[in-house]
Amino acid sequence: MTFLESNIDELVSANHPYRRILELVDFKVLTKELRRCYSHLGRGGYPIETGFKALLLQYMEDLSNREAERFLEENLAGKLFCGFGLKDPTPNHTYFVDLRQRIGTKRLADLFNKVREALKEQGIIREVFTFVDATQLASKMSTWEERDKAIKAGLDKFNNAVAEKIARDKDARFGCKGKEKFWYGYKRHASVDMTNGLINKIVVTPANLPDHKGLQHVCPNQGAVFGDKGYSPKESRKEIRRRGCHSGVILKNNMKEKDRDKDRWLTQVRMPYEGTFSKLRKRTWYIGRVKNQFEVFLEALAFNFKRLIKIKAPPLQLEPIRG
Repeated sequence: MTFLESNIDELVSANHPYRRILELVDFKVLTKELRRCYSHLGRGGYPIETGFKALLLQYMEDLSNREAERFLEENLAGKLFCGFGLKDPTPNHTYFVDLRQRIGTKRLADLFNKVREALKEQGIIREVFTFVDATQLASKMSTWEERDKAIKAGLDKFNNAVAEKIARDKDARFGCKGKEKFWYGYKRHASVDMTNGLINKIVVTPANLPDHKGLQHVCPNQGAVFGDKGYSPKESRKEIRRRGCHSGVILKNNMKEKDRDKDRWLTQVRMPYEGTFSKLRKRTWYIGRVKNQFEVFLEALAFNFKRLIKIKAPPLQLEPIRG
């Protein structure tokens, strides 16, 4: 039998991670609600579960649209994962753009929550201990062009007060972390369930929104919440109590309740989960908060599916079990 006559299943390693994800997730069930918004796109049309897996693959491998096109043309494991045969035509780069627009952020949010609820039902996400953090999503590394536009418009400088009028991305803002880390763009606020290190909730906001104000979007409804000094203001600790949670945030040095021994312990507890954010992108590919929210949902799904392999999780029960 020649190479071209072989079945693609025979050419991909039996223990390849993509195979394990296919065992863990029934993509036909997962994408069922997307079919109503879907029409066949691309060369000859592709099933929605195939298209969604191609999008997911893009984020699992951190690929641009053109890189994803080439990856599916050349990578046998990628073809297997998406359901393509050796000789099947694969999507071109415009397919990824069209499919993202067709699915939309609201539908993807529903899908993300569907997975999240399944993880909770199976006890894989427990919300006993939760780590919260906010990280940068830079839109532009240089804003000289926007500054020149501001000066031309008679303004002294380009800052958050004039960003909506001058910038191409009307939702982006200047943000800072600590005293030295500045960027222009967004913040990714996320909560990580510390049972198995899975992303539980995730949201994008303009970069100038303080961490403690973003907490309301990602705070769990039970358990203990661990976070850095960005969550030490009374407002965030009040939100944690309102949700019925116990505060495990590190307090600032000038606070009366500061307990350095306790804070050293809290730092050690949350340290293993800080690595979650090092695996996520630091720059955006898209303009506007809504499109970037779509991006972080897919990014979180890709992270969680890969994480499920490491913890040897059972298959997800995405439909109610009928008794």
